[in-house]
Amino acid sequence: MKYGAPDHQDMPAGPVPLFLAPMAGVTDLAYRLLASECGADFTMTEFTAASGLSRKETKSWLKMDSHPREHPFIPQIFGGDENEMVSTVRMLQDRADVIDINFGCPAPKVCRNNAGAALLKNPDRVVHLVRSCIEASNIPISVKMRLGTGSGPDTALEISKRLESEGVIRVCVHGRTLRQRYSGIADWSSIRQIVDSVSIPVIANGDVIDSRTAVDCLESTGAAGLMIGRAAIGRPMIFHDIKRDLGWTDENPPWHSDDSVVARRWCWERYLQICSEVYGVKGSKNSKRHAVSFTKGLPGASSMRVALHKARNPEDLGEMVSEYLRELEEDAIVA
Repeated sequence: MKYGAPDHQDMPAGPVPLFLAPMAGVTDLAYRLLASECGADFTMTEFTAASGLSRKETKSWLKMDSHPREHPFIPQIFGGDENEMVSTVRMLQDRADVIDINFGCPAPKVCRNNAGAALLKNPDRVVHLVRSCIEASNIPISVKMRLGTGSGPDTALEISKRLESEGVIRVCVHGRTLRQRYSGIADWSSIRQIVDSVSIPVIANGDVIDSRTAVDCLESTGAAGLMIGRAAIGRPMIFHDIKRDLGWTDENPPWHSDDSVVARRWCWERYLQICSEVYGVKGSKNSKRHAVSFTKGLPGASSMRVALHKARNPEDLGEMVSEYLRELEEDAIVA
């Protein structure tokens, strides 16, 4: 049995879908395709401002790129201006399968503009905004939120009930407040209250980092699915590992080894291949960030990060990380 894998008697009755959380600077098209190959059932774009999309800014629309292999395609948008949100929903309908609306981002620059998690202080405004988007849309709308702002009572339960009546297809709830950001422990019991109060699927988000915590979260929340964010950065293999440890899949991974460094190198080199397919020679704007993530926590990673800043182009960057991981594999074999 793998380290961290639960005993069979602790396993949930059956599989639930695993979501890759939308993360700025992380979930570009290439990484979403990679995560899907590694076992993620659903992925979403980097969360993108409706203000930029509605104004047809090139930088924003580049985040909306998709690929025939990506299905369903779920762009995630945020904003506090109802007209911009509705306009964006209309503009996305010819390419999206579902549109997800973000009320969970705790970033100060987002919340200062009365968007993201800051809107949770006003349930009426959240509901009205979502209602307008649903009325403008001929494709499903889903919502991601936090428990509340952390100032005053949590509002996620009230908002979830009301959004169910409005017609959203599911809600994802991160078990922290805006004030907490990513500190403390995710409050799975509050997610459970929402699960027990609505009939639409509730996806639990927060502190799922392996198969053990996946089981614990499902038992605590009764959620219809799990969303994984920070634990999937540089570790897209987490989706397969959870499914394998919980008996949800009997498929062998494409990296053909239980060694974590072997898996990382396969995933890194596959990411580079996908980048070449979808971006061409220019590569991904996020390649350096991913390079750092794929080496994090490994021997010599600090020196490696310094060296990465000297890479002259995406090809050099890719080869530097591949060679570093290859050397770690060889060292492990010798040892």
